Amino acid sequence: MKRPLAALLLSVVLLSAGWLSLTGLLLPAALVPLLRASADEAPTRRGWWRMCGRAALVFLLWNAATVWWIWYATPIGPIAAALASTSLNLFAFMLFHTVSKHAPKPLAYTTLVAAWIATEYWYTTGDFSWPWLVLGNGFSHDVWAVQWYEWTGVFGGSLWVLVVNLLLFEALRAPSRRRILRAAAGYVLPMLLSLALGARCRLQPDEGRVKVSILQPNVDCYEKFDGDDRAQIANIFDLLGEVPADADFILLPETALPGRYWEPSLAERPDGAAAAPIWRQLADTLRRRAPGAMLVTGASTCRHYTPADRTPTARPGWGFWYDIYNSAVGIDSAARTQLHHKGRLVIGVESTPTWIFDLFDFLTIDLGGTVGQLGIGTRGAAFDHAGTRIAPAICYEGLYGDFFGDHVRRGSAFTAILSNDGWWGDTPGYRHLFTLSRLRAVEHRRAVARAANTGRSGFISPCGAVSQTLGWERRGVLTEEVPLRSGLTFYTRHGDYLGRIAELVLLLSVLYYVAYRVKRRNYLVQ
Repeated sequence: MKRPLAALLLSVVLLSAGWLSLTGLLLPAALVPLLRASADEAPTRRGWWRMCGRAALVFLLWNAATVWWIWYATPIGPIAAALASTSLNLFAFMLFHTVSKHAPKPLAYTTLVAAWIATEYWYTTGDFSWPWLVLGNGFSHDVWAVQWYEWTGVFGGSLWVLVVNLLLFEALRAPSRRRILRAAAGYVLPMLLSLALGARCRLQPDEGRVKVSILQPNVDCYEKFDGDDRAQIANIFDLLGEVPADADFILLPETALPGRYWEPSLAERPDGAAAAPIWRQLADTLRRRAPGAMLVTGASTCRHYTPADRTPTARPGWGFWYDIYNSAVGIDSAARTQLHHKGRLVIGVESTPTWIFDLFDFLTIDLGGTVGQLGIGTRGAAFDHAGTRIAPAICYEGLYGDFFGDHVRRGSAFTAILSNDGWWGDTPGYRHLFTLSRLRAVEHRRAVARAANTGRSGFISPCGAVSQTLGWERRGVLTEEVPLRSGLTFYTRHGDYLGRIAELVLLLSVLYYVAYRVKRRNYLVQ
C-alpha cells in the first residue's frame, strides 16, 4: 500500500510544481504514476472504484496544493474550485480507464487526450469557469519552451503533456530503444522548435514604440471599498505627478477609482447629465502633466434600463433596473472617454450564473448587491489614441487566451491588463497570475503592460520576456517604451480550435467504443 501511495503523491508533486513558482517541465511525467496504477488495476467493478478513489485523491491534492490561497478572499472558493476541477479531471481519466479495460489501447489513449482537453475547454466556456489548472498554464514560468503557443494556445501545452506522458509510460512499461527514443523526441523536439520560434520573435522588427507608465497605488484591497475615498484619490494624483511629460499611455489598476459612475456620461448619480468631477480633474491633470497621454483606469460603472430592456444580470433600484460593471475607462486630456466592460468574471465573487437565481427564485431576497452578478461585457475592446490601439483587459480576462485575443483582433498594437491582486495576500496566487500574462504575450505576440493595485505590475515583451516590475506591497511608477506589432498569429485568428477539435474527437471515440463493445458482445454470443 505504501508504494502505490508514494507513487500517487509523486504525481501530485509533479503536477503542482508549475503553479508554485517552480517549473512546468515536470508535467510531461506527472500522469505516469496514475497510468501505471490504471494499468495494474483489475477490470472489475471493485477495481474501477478503487482506481476512481486513487485518481480523485491525486486531483484533489493537486488542487489543494495550487489554489489554497483563494481562502484569503473567500473560504468557500478553494472548495468549490477544487470540487469542480476534480470532477472534470476525474471524468476524463475514468473514461480513459474504462475504455482501456475493454477496448484497444489506441482508442483508450485517444479517449484520454480528447476527454482531458475537451473538459479543460468546457471549463473555459461554461458558467462555472475556472481555467487555472489547464495543463498548458503550467508552463508560464517556462515560456522559452512553449513559444509555439502562437500556433496552439495553452491547449497545445495540454496536448504535449498528455502525449509525452503516454509515450513515457509505454517506454517505462515495456522498455525498448525505439520507445525510449520516441518518448525523448516527444519531450525535446517541441522545445527545440520553441527555441527557433523565440529567436525569430526577438529578430522581428517593431512597428514603432509608445511610452507607457504603470501606476501601482498599493491600497489594501479589504479597505479599498470601505476606506477613505479622498485618500485614495490623493494617492493617485500624487503618483500621476511622477509620470514623464512625454508619456503616451498611463495605466491604473482594476477599480482604481473609488465610487460608481453612471453611463454614458460617467455621472455620480443615475440622473446626472455631466461627468463626475473626478473625470474633469483627471483630464486637467493630463493636460498639465502629460498632454499627449491617454489614462486607462479601472472603475465601477453602472447602466440603467427600462423593464422591457433589462438584461438577465440587471437588479432593481431607484425605480428602474441597472447593471454594475467592472470597467476599464480610457480618458485623454480633452476629457474624451472610452469604455470596456469586463467580459470574464470571477465565479462566486463577481458572477453567479443567472440560471441559479432562476431556479431558486422563490428563495431570493434582496442582498443589496453585495452578492450576486455583475454585468457582463460581451467582447474584447481596443481603445484608440493618437493612432495607436490598446487592449484594456481586466484581471481575470488575462486567463482566457481566446477572449484575450478578441482585444487583439480589434486592432490592438499592445495590450494592457488592469488587475487587483491583493485579495490573496503574499501567496503564489498573484505571482502565477502575473506569469500567465507571459503566455498571453506569446500567444498573440503583443507586449503586455500589467498594472496591479499591489502584487506585481510590470512589462512583458511580445516574446514573453519580463523587464521592469514592482513587487508585493510596493508603491510606485514604472515607465518603459513598449513595442508595437500588428500581425495576427495563427492562434489569434483561430482561437481555441484544439478544444473544439477535442470535443469532436471525444464524441467519435465514445461512439466507436460503444460500437466496438456491441460488436464484441455479439461476437461472443455467437
